[in-house]
Amino acid sequence: MNQEVSQFIEALKEPWQAELCFCLRDVVYEAIPDVQERIQYKKPHFLKNGKYAAVISTSKDAVSFTIFNASELNVPEGLFDGPPERKTIKLRQGQAVDANLLSALVSQASAAL
Repeated sequence: MNQEVSQFIEALKEPWQAELCFCLRDVVYEAIPDVQERIQYKKPHFLKNGKYAAVISTSKDAVSFTIFNASELNVPEGLFDGPPERKTIKLRQGQAVDANLLSALVSQASAAL
């Protein structure tokens, strides 16, 4: 795991956001065991074979998780936003996270990378 990514998450002001980001990071590692991660554009990016697989970003009241290469994914209606090639879910404090669903989607999306 990249120390810069760990430091980014640990530095988040809201404890719930840090906890959620660590959870999302685990989701990516479960889906892509050999993932590479780095801070780019001031947020954690996850790559497989040098290609973007996912990104985590935070805002004042949410944590966004974007899955790349998502054109072939069958995502639940109303849960994700974005164009076909990129799907983003916005998670807010107290909202349940379906880690199994997210891991399956990341795994499927990154299979061709």
